[in-house]
Amino acid sequence: MIMNENREISQTALETAYPVHRHQLANGLKVLIMEDHAIPSIALYLFFRVGSRNERPGITGLSHFLEHMMFNGARRYGPKSFDRVMEAAGGRNNAYTSRNVTCYQDWFPSDALGLVLDLESDRMAHLALDPVVFETERGVVASERRMSTENDNLGLLEEQLWAAAYTAHPHQWPIIGWMVDIQAWQLADLREYFRTYYAPNNAVLALAGDLKPQEAVGLIEKHFGLIPSQPPARPVTTREPEPLGERRAQVKKAAQLPAVMMSWHIPESNHPDFCPLQLLRTLLLQGQSSRLYSRLVDHSQLATSVGGGFELSFDPTLFYLTIRMKRDAETAAAEAAVQEELRRLCQEPPKDAEMAKGRNMLLAAFYRGMKTISGRAGSLGNFECFFGNYRHMFEMADRYHQVTAEDVQRVAQRYFHDKNLTVATLVPEN
Repeated sequence: MIMNENREISQTALETAYPVHRHQLANGLKVLIMEDHAIPSIALYLFFRVGSRNERPGITGLSHFLEHMMFNGARRYGPKSFDRVMEAAGGRNNAYTSRNVTCYQDWFPSDALGLVLDLESDRMAHLALDPVVFETERGVVASERRMSTENDNLGLLEEQLWAAAYTAHPHQWPIIGWMVDIQAWQLADLREYFRTYYAPNNAVLALAGDLKPQEAVGLIEKHFGLIPSQPPARPVTTREPEPLGERRAQVKKAAQLPAVMMSWHIPESNHPDFCPLQLLRTLLLQGQSSRLYSRLVDHSQLATSVGGGFELSFDPTLFYLTIRMKRDAETAAAEAAVQEELRRLCQEPPKDAEMAKGRNMLLAAFYRGMKTISGRAGSLGNFECFFGNYRHMFEMADRYHQVTAEDVQRVAQRYFHDKNLTVATLVPEN
């Protein structure tokens, strides 16, 4: 079903247009299904509530490593079979690990639903953690870290930004892990990690597309119903102390151009300030008419690009900016320009026209996501995980309209101050 992006749609109308079937297995697996027969395809998203925040010193990067291992064979499907079987059935897949969750994504013809559920349940229940494969994949991840972080200037700068911004919370280490930990991972730790976090009671299965909910539930019960639940994982209780002053990090490295990243601590996603912060992000960063693009790229011509934002998070996280400088431009000048724009926002709320533009951009992005079965499955899982109930996705349009200019000004004043700031600068070396 395609929505008119220029029309305001109420929460009730959205829930009617996109009915969701919710089911929970006896072992705790949550199932969300959105039926749509427009095309003979299904999108499946399997979320596990585990990411780098669940690690500890010595095993950093283990969540991401386990994502790699999930494609290396189980009881019914051997090493490297997952992709081959999926592609032979006309499907494709992907996966990602964040600080908060690990998600497995499958897109396939509707007549392959039973096969895909068999593939996913096999590796959830019977993942083969082979010592030889373990060592091989360790080398793959080490190589990935060298390429994506150590030999990537912005990747390295981002890593240093998070390490400087946090002193207590697990957000201080990178998702891929520190190299010293990658080289020291133990198979026993991985097995325990898998048993704890890849349990059905720690997972959300979201499907959207050409399927009948009751038939799909029957197949899900058949494939996942006998997988035993596990004791609840130990919660992450560490809270980052209130920062007492500006923090800085510097990376000196061979580079063509300087860059600067700036960040401020903001609350978790399931917080009343989430929507005002989303609107603030849009006003600052979305499009060439946004405040920071206009100031840094068009007007001052200090930078070639400016981007950033924040991620969905169970814990307080960072609102960050990445500024790629022009040759001979000073990072200090870019910092000063950003600070001036933020002070202006703190002193004077946005005009009605700017607020309307920001809301329209957020609503357009929301409705574009709802046009595809992949977008719907991903939204169902994300809202169930991060907001406690998928139904909150249908409240977002109303919540965006409730955000006032004074709300945007208030969150700017609350979070964008010097004590809350961390800056990381890339200094090119010849």
